[in-house]
Amino acid sequence: MNTAPATGAATHAQAAEAARQPGRPADFVTLTKPRLNLLVVFSTLAGLYLGAPDGVGLTLLLHTLVGTALVAGGASALNQAWERRTDGLMHRTRRRPLPEGRLTGRDATAFGILLSVLGLGELTLGVNTVAAATALITLLSYVVIYTPLKLRTWHSTLVGAFPGALPAVIGWAAATGTLSWGAAALFAIMFFWQMPHFFALAWMYREDYARAGMPLLPVIEPDGRSTGRHAWLYTGALVGVSATPAAAGLAGLPYLIVAGVLGVGLMVLSYQFRHALTQISARRLFLATIIYLPILWVALVVDRLWLP
Repeated sequence: MNTAPATGAATHAQAAEAARQPGRPADFVTLTKPRLNLLVVFSTLAGLYLGAPDGVGLTLLLHTLVGTALVAGGASALNQAWERRTDGLMHRTRRRPLPEGRLTGRDATAFGILLSVLGLGELTLGVNTVAAATALITLLSYVVIYTPLKLRTWHSTLVGAFPGALPAVIGWAAATGTLSWGAAALFAIMFFWQMPHFFALAWMYREDYARAGMPLLPVIEPDGRSTGRHAWLYTGALVGVSATPAAAGLAGLPYLIVAGVLGVGLMVLSYQFRHALTQISARRLFLATIIYLPILWVALVVDRLWLP
């Protein structure tokens, strides 16, 4: 029997499939979660300029942003190395390089360690030890504490908000060499912002998280009442702490007006999410948090640098 046509078709199909697969360089880039870490870098940039209202030199700017981006990328790679099994169980993450076998856990671990060491070295030698130490705390709390807790308790959400709130503090430390009340105000905003952001995300993907065995709040209390209540309460806390930069002397009335308008809009959406737990209300709240933070940072920086 002549099998050449079938073999040729199979070869063509394999080649087409290979063409659809990202190459290894692209897979390593994917490990760094570039879209997510863009927000990390942006928050660091905001903290940097808020800590240095008289201007930031190009050298300090580059060392701070490159070092932070490297540490953030390394943390993401190490996180995916740890969670490669659970990532393979969730529809949202199963196409990542490790679950699909395009990279191994050893590849991701080595890559994550390399990026982290390079980033910490960049911050230590090019910026200052306070910024480097803050980045190290961010890395360790995210990878060593938060990541394994995700399989143990829903309180991992609170724990994960700690490293997630530190990028702006890294920027502040880079500019000032200290951790002062200004840094605490930026940390508080980032910390409380993450809560409605993640509760909305967790509700949208609650079936995925349940499939992976992660006991997040929407999984252990599937009626959603606790999830909605927590999102609403933490949004209220966020609106409150968004005024703290003014109390710390970082901003004035223009910023407070912008923060107030943004806060009212977010409160409305979180209220709707609390009382109508649907995919639509969750997605609206989730997208609103993504829009909220960059606008808030821009308003704060503009008020700090250019408004009387």
